[in-house]
Amino acid sequence: MENLSNIGLDLKESHNLANLLDDLLSNYSVFNQNIRGYHWNVQGDKFFELHLKFEELYTMFTNNIDEIAERILTLGYVPEHKFINYLKRSNIEESNNVTDHFKAVNETLEGLKFLLDKQRHILVFSSGIKDEGTYSLISSYIHKQEKWVWMFSTYLKK
Repeated sequence: MENLSNIGLDLKESHNLANLLDDLLSNYSVFNQNIRGYHWNVQGDKFFELHLKFEELYTMFTNNIDEIAERILTLGYVPEHKFINYLKRSNIEESNNVTDHFKAVNETLEGLKFLLDKQRHILVFSSGIKDEGTYSLISSYIHKQEKWVWMFSTYLKK
């Protein structure tokens, strides 16, 4: 039992998973702030519909960020919480004053697709170490985000 965490997972594998989740947390945090920026700054005839959709999306991601941090704590580790460190670690870059609805939706799609790829990797890893808690959490995120990809992709079709 010395090699098991409080929730019965292998300590080394739990550490590796916590690192993957911390990386996801960094990318989520930068992505979420980008979405807030689109929400605030998008202009033109698509403002009202996208303003609401971006708010819906960043609200979902804010909740996910909290759940990811709590999952890292459940695994026995401390989640990163400094935004400067998120910026260093994140593969998603900060967006800057995007006002064009087309660019905002495209950047959102790119971010969602990137996050889906990262989450699928975590899904496989968590399944391999029999971590049902992380697996079900990430699986639910993937399901919701795939729907957002479909909706935003459809929105951009001419």
